[in-house]
Amino acid sequence: MLFKQKASLMISQGMGDSKSSFQKGLPQFVAVMVKNILLVSFGMTLGYPTILIPSLTSGDRNEEIQLTPEQVSWIGSINLMCVPIGCLLSGVLTTPVGRRRSMQVICFPLAASWLTFNFAKEVWHVYLALSITGLCGGLVEAPVLSYVAEITTPRLRGMLSVSSTLSLTFGILLEFVIGSVLHWRTVALISVAPPVLSFILLCFMPESPHWLIMRNKIQQAQKSLAWLRGWTTFDAVKEEFDAMCLSHRVSRKTGAINEAFDGSVSDVNTKSFVDQPTSFFKEKLANSKNFIKKSFLWPLAMVSFIYFLANFTGSWTLQTYAVKIFGTLNSPMDKYHATILLGLVEFIGCLVCVFFVRLCGKRVMAFVSICAVGICGIVVGTYAYTNDIRYLQLNDAANASATPTIDSHNWVPLVFLIILAFVHHCGLKPLPWILIGEIYSHNTRATGCGISSAVSYLFGFLANKLFLDMIKSMTISGTYWFYAAISFVGCLVLYFILPETEGRSLQEISDHFAGDARLDNKFRRKLNEGESDRDTDLSKVNSISIS
Repeated sequence: MLFKQKASLMISQGMGDSKSSFQKGLPQFVAVMVKNILLVSFGMTLGYPTILIPSLTSGDRNEEIQLTPEQVSWIGSINLMCVPIGCLLSGVLTTPVGRRRSMQVICFPLAASWLTFNFAKEVWHVYLALSITGLCGGLVEAPVLSYVAEITTPRLRGMLSVSSTLSLTFGILLEFVIGSVLHWRTVALISVAPPVLSFILLCFMPESPHWLIMRNKIQQAQKSLAWLRGWTTFDAVKEEFDAMCLSHRVSRKTGAINEAFDGSVSDVNTKSFVDQPTSFFKEKLANSKNFIKKSFLWPLAMVSFIYFLANFTGSWTLQTYAVKIFGTLNSPMDKYHATILLGLVEFIGCLVCVFFVRLCGKRVMAFVSICAVGICGIVVGTYAYTNDIRYLQLNDAANASATPTIDSHNWVPLVFLIILAFVHHCGLKPLPWILIGEIYSHNTRATGCGISSAVSYLFGFLANKLFLDMIKSMTISGTYWFYAAISFVGCLVLYFILPETEGRSLQEISDHFAGDARLDNKFRRKLNEGESDRDTDLSKVNSISIS
C-alpha cells in the first residue's frame, strides 16, 4: 500500500524545469495528432458504407454491383463484425511489438483494403474489403488508446483522448463530403493516402516510455520522455521518470525488478522476451491472473455498459443509414446534403467535447449528453408516429411512392436527428474511448483496451444488423422510443457507477478500481496556483530513492 501511495504522489506531480505549460504540452499534442491520422483513415472506413448503400441500391444499370435488402444490412454491419476480432488480437500483439510500431504495421492492410474497394467487381469483393477494414480498425485500438494514455500528462490526457474520437468523426465527415461529389470507386482510391501518410510520420514519433520501461529499454525510455515533455533534457524529467519506474517496480539504473518497493516481485517481468523466452512465457502466465481481478473486471463491466448505451441510443444507426433515414422521413433538404450536415455536426460535437470535458468533467458531460439524446429520440419517434411513417424505405423508387408527402413540420425530424448526433458526440460517444485509456493498470492496459474496443464494435455490429429488423417489428416510432428509454435508464445507472477521473493520475485511477482508494465525484476545475500537473508537492514524498 505504501508503494502505491508513493507512486501515485510521484506520478501526479509535474515537471520541475522552467519550460512553460505550452512548451511541455506541444510535443504531446504533435505525437497525438500524428497518431490521429491513422484514426482519420479508420473513420473513413466507417463512413464508407453510408456511401456504398445508396450507390449500390440506386438501380443504376451502369453499376456492376447491385444489392438486395439482406446484402444492405451486411454492408452496414460486416466491418463492425470483424472489428472485435482485431480488438482481441490487438492487445496481445501490441504488448510485445510496441505501441508505435503496431500502428505502423496496420497501415499496410488498411491501404490494401481501399485498393480492393476500387477494383471490386462482385459483392464478395466488397465484403472482403469491409472485413479487412474492420480487422484493421480493431487492431489499431489497443496501440492507439494505450499510446495516448501513456505519453500524456493528467492535465492534458482527457482533452487529447477526446481527439481520437474527433479524428474518427472527421474521417467520417471527410468520406461523406467526397462521397457526395465523387464515384464510390474514386473515393476508395483517394482514401489510400491517409494510411500511407500515417506510416511515414509515425517514423519520427517516440515510443511510449511506459512500454519501453516494461521492455527493459531504460535509456530509450528516458529519451522518449524527455522528447514528450518539451524536447528537453533527461535531468528535467528525472523525477517523473523515477515515478514511472516506481510504478513498474523497475530500477532506473539497472532495469531490474526492485523487490524493495513493496516487498514482492512485480507481475511485470522487464527482461527482454527475445533474450529470455522462458521468462516471457512465465510473465504471460503471471499476467493472466490480473484479468480475473476486481481491478480489471470492474472497469471492464462499467465501460462495456457505456459502450452499450453509445450504440443503442440511435446515433450509430443514424450514421450508417443516414441517407435512407432522411429520405424516408421526407427531409426538407437534399438527403445527401443532410448527411454531410450530419457528419459536420458530429465533428463539431467532438470538438466541443474537447473543451466540455475540461470545463465540466466526465460525469456532467455524460449526464447532459445522454439525457439530450433521450429527448431527441422521443421527438423523432413521436413525429414518425403522428405522420404514420412506419418503415424504412431502402429502394429509391419505392421510397418515392410509399413515403407520405408531408408539407408541414417536416423540419422536425431533420433538426432533432441532427441535434441527437451533436449531443451524442459531445459526450456519450467519446466518453468510453477516453475512459479505457485510463481505467486499466499498466499490466492490463493494452489487452484491456483491445477487449473493451471489441465489446464496443460488437454492440455496433448488433445495432446496425438489428436496426432494419427492429423497424420491421416495432416501426420507426417504436425503435426511437426504445432508444430513448435506454438513454434515461442508462443515465440513472451511470450516476452510481461512473467516477470522475478527469485530472487524476493513472495510478490514482488504478487504485480506485483496485479498491485501494476511492475517487470522489467532484471535478477539479483547475489546478492549484503554481502547480503544473501536480496533486501534491514533491517534498511530501519522503526520500524515495530508485537505485
